[in-house]
Amino acid sequence: MLEKIQIVKQRFDEVNDLIIQPDIISDQKRYVQLNKEYKDLKKIVDKGEVYKELLDNIAEAKEIIADGSDAEMVEMAKMQLDEAKEGLPALEEEIRFLLIPKDPDDAKNVVVEVRAGTGGDEASIFAGDLYRMYSKYCSDKGWKVDVVSTSEGTSGGFKEIIFEVSGEDVYGTLKFEAGVHRVQRVPQTETQGRVHTSAATVMVLPEAEEFDVELDMTEVRIERTTSTGPGGQSVNTTYSAIKLHHEPTGMIVSCQDQKSSHKNLEKALKVLRSRLYELELAKKQAADSEKRKSMVSSGDRSAKIRTYNYPQGRVTDHRIGLTLYDLQNIINGDIQKIIDELMLAENTELLKANDDVI
Repeated sequence: MLEKIQIVKQRFDEVNDLIIQPDIISDQKRYVQLNKEYKDLKKIVDKGEVYKELLDNIAEAKEIIADGSDAEMVEMAKMQLDEAKEGLPALEEEIRFLLIPKDPDDAKNVVVEVRAGTGGDEASIFAGDLYRMYSKYCSDKGWKVDVVSTSEGTSGGFKEIIFEVSGEDVYGTLKFEAGVHRVQRVPQTETQGRVHTSAATVMVLPEAEEFDVELDMTEVRIERTTSTGPGGQSVNTTYSAIKLHHEPTGMIVSCQDQKSSHKNLEKALKVLRSRLYELELAKKQAADSEKRKSMVSSGDRSAKIRTYNYPQGRVTDHRIGLTLYDLQNIINGDIQKIIDELMLAENTELLKANDDVI
C-alpha cells in the first residue's frame, strides 16, 4: 500500500506544480479539472501521511520493547503499539476505498427526467412527489435546480418533468436514483380507500460537454413553436418554444421554459447531448455489469429499484435490501442515508474488482 500511496504522491506533486502555471490558469476548463484532481489526490496524500506515521510508531514501539532496558519506556511502548495496531485496519480500509479509481462522470452536473408510469393520475402525482423530494434534497446540499420542461398531470403532479442539477459531484450522488420507483398508497383520486400501486421512472443523465458528444447539427431538425400552458403574453405569442428532432436516433427534445428562443435552444441541446452521451454510458455500464454483476448501478432503466409504502410508512430499496421506516422524512428530501448505503455497496464491489490493482 505504501508503494501505491507514493505513486499518488508523485502525481499530487505534479498537479500541484501544474495548477500554478500561467498557461493552465488561462485555460479555465483544464484548470478546473486539475483543481478537482488536486482535491481528490490530497485526501489520499493526507491519509497516507497519517498511515506512514502510524507505521513509524509501530516500528519505534517494537524497537523499545525489543531493547527492554527501561521498564517504564517498555510499558509506554506497549500501550503505543496496542493503540497503533487498533487504528491500523480501519485506516487501511479507508485508504483502500480512496484508492478506487474515480469515475470521471461522477463530477458532472446532471439532467434528471422524471416520468409518470403505470397508475394514471396517481402516477403523475407521485412523479410530482419525486420531483419535490429531489428539489428539497438538492437545495439542502446547496445544488442549483433548473427546470427545462414540464408536462403537467390532469390531477396534479407531472406526466413528465425534466430538470438540470448543478453542483459538486452531482452525478456521482444522484446516479443511484435512476430506475423505476413504486408507490403504494390510497390515491387522492380514489374514493373507495383501497391501496393502489403506481410507478414513475427516473432517468439521471450526466451532463455532456460539447467535447463529450460530437453532435452533427445537420442531423438535427429544429422546430420553433409558441409555448403552451401558463405564462405571460410574450411566452405564449412568440415562437420561443423549441423542439429538436434527432434524425439518427428518433429522439425528440422540447424546451419552452425560457422566454428566449436562444435560451430554450441552448437547454434543449444540452438535454439532447446528455441523452446521446447516456446511450454510450449505458452500453459501458451494461458491459461493466456483465463483468462484475453490479446490483447498484447497472444502467437498466426498467429495473424496479425502490418502493414507497405509505400504509406502513416504509421505504425499501430492492437493490441492497434496505428498508427504512421513515417515509415522511425521505419523501421530504432526506434521502442521504439511502444514497450512503448504495455508495457503500458500490464501493465494496469496486474494491473487490480493484483488489488486484491495489
